[in-house]
Amino acid sequence: MARPVTLFTGQWADLTLETLAEKAASWGYDGLELACWGDHFDVQRALHESDYCQGRHDLLARHGLNVYAISNHLVGQAVCDRVDERHKAIIPPHVWGDGDSAGVQERAAKEMQDTARAAAKLGVKVVNGFTGSSIWPLLYSFPPNDPAMIDAGFQDFADRWHPILDVFDEVGVRFGLEVHPTEIAFDIASSARALDAIGHREAFGFNYDPSHLGYQGVDYVAFIDRFADRIYHTHMKDVWWSDRLTSVGVFGGHTDFGAPGRFWDFRSIGRGSVNFEEIIRALNRINYNGPLSIEWEDIGMDREAGASEACAFVKNVDFKPSGAAFDAAFAN
Repeated sequence: MARPVTLFTGQWADLTLETLAEKAASWGYDGLELACWGDHFDVQRALHESDYCQGRHDLLARHGLNVYAISNHLVGQAVCDRVDERHKAIIPPHVWGDGDSAGVQERAAKEMQDTARAAAKLGVKVVNGFTGSSIWPLLYSFPPNDPAMIDAGFQDFADRWHPILDVFDEVGVRFGLEVHPTEIAFDIASSARALDAIGHREAFGFNYDPSHLGYQGVDYVAFIDRFADRIYHTHMKDVWWSDRLTSVGVFGGHTDFGAPGRFWDFRSIGRGSVNFEEIIRALNRINYNGPLSIEWEDIGMDREAGASEACAFVKNVDFKPSGAAFDAAFAN
């Protein structure tokens, strides 16, 4: 095994951290990537209770687990989104407040600043998450988009995230955007434009996740090579997509996951269409030494069986890069 294999806890927030830690250890995981919801990691408690962060470490240590990153996708989504009633279900009450969009965005930005501070107090160097996007509704350009509207969306992202990233810089933590539909960056082109918008500042990079790229038709291996210095964290997550035309296309047709006729669905790792062999080779090329964090999603499979199988799969597919050329023995 070349890198620690961790489990992202976001899809397990219905379980207490104690319960999940015990299960994850039994499945063979080396650590957990703590979600900032459920009872897994509370940003405000971390900042205001002197023993909270040590308590998280102690709990994980009892099960032989470590923590390398925390994630606050849900609050991050509200920073740039056009906030509506959907957001009320995913963000804390103190961030939602009275639901006024501008107020929610402002409070979400402050919570992301606090997340950076909480990560530093916990002793981790990466916060993963989402940014939201004011221009995602303009994805399909009809009526035709005015290019100035797209420019304004990237400027809005920069204006809202620069003050957040200032705090990340102050505390020595980096933010890893999970490149994903509904975010300011959702493929290679938009990721490059987001970096340009934010001035390529070091605090901003990516939480690499191939599952959100492949079904779009995006070269998920080329993404690693293109943004080699910006891969701050990695999600190992699989997705299946059809090799033929279907009744429900890439946009999902307003169907639920698992519905018949879909072009794509998330699958337990190793059971989808993603080529993880090539991903590992690409990660080795860029000298990525961080965790391989499994984000487990599969509507058609028992999650505990899937999470156990996924851990074994990733440990089996991961390997260290060679320290010498294979034909070095023949050199003079």
